[in-house]
Amino acid sequence: MKKRVFSAIVLLSITLPCILLSEYSRTILFAVAACLCAYEWAHELGRKGIACVTWVMYLFVTGEVALVLLHVDGASHQILFIGCIYCCLITGIFLKNVSSRGALCTAAGLAYPCTLFAAVMKIGVSEIWFETLTLACLSTWVCDSFAMFGGQRFGKHAVAPQISPNKTVEGCLWGAASSLVTGLIIYCVKLLPDVSLAVCVLTAFVASTMGQIGDLAESSVKRLLVIKDFSNLIPGHGGMMDRADSLLFSIPTAYLCLNIFGLA
Repeated sequence: MKKRVFSAIVLLSITLPCILLSEYSRTILFAVAACLCAYEWAHELGRKGIACVTWVMYLFVTGEVALVLLHVDGASHQILFIGCIYCCLITGIFLKNVSSRGALCTAAGLAYPCTLFAAVMKIGVSEIWFETLTLACLSTWVCDSFAMFGGQRFGKHAVAPQISPNKTVEGCLWGAASSLVTGLIIYCVKLLPDVSLAVCVLTAFVASTMGQIGDLAESSVKRLLVIKDFSNLIPGHGGMMDRADSLLFSIPTAYLCLNIFGLA
């Protein structure tokens, strides 16, 4: 537990300044995280004898950085994604060590996690980036902590035993309840003065719930690969994929909620 807390403090001391400094630092931070996840994805598949086309994932992330920082909208993002898919499949045809398995697994890596990180980069330069990241990150982190506590103390019924036997219904409920309180506290301390009480609470709840689903989604991928963690990059937490799984679901969800509720 001490190692986990220390790693979290070090990680926050790096990420918070990057997030708050400028849209450039935020975008680069998310891009670096995306590239680390792409590396972990390719590395684990490589250990299973499947050679991914890692440079295509790096190319996609780099292209998204350029599009995001230049504030290019429209079909450019879709064209970049399609072009990278073509690169995957063409490489799979002509390189024997990659083959169709490596090409398809690379395409899967482009979809998850790279495309989700691209969405987060785009959100990071939007007008409501601060509101989105505040609600998504705080509610997700608090939810994760209380879900762990609730599961260890009261957990009896597994929520998805075939995927993650240690995650319980009771833990999920504790996490969901804590997100409601988190939204209330954010409103009461006026951290987001332009966001109403109902929007704070509902967004925190929905975002953190999707974060829990994101955690289970990554667990299903790890179950498929028969691994516990994607790496030991962050002591006590696993790899970057293990740390980002919930946020890749909660941040876009929070942004969508704020748009639906009329903040954007």
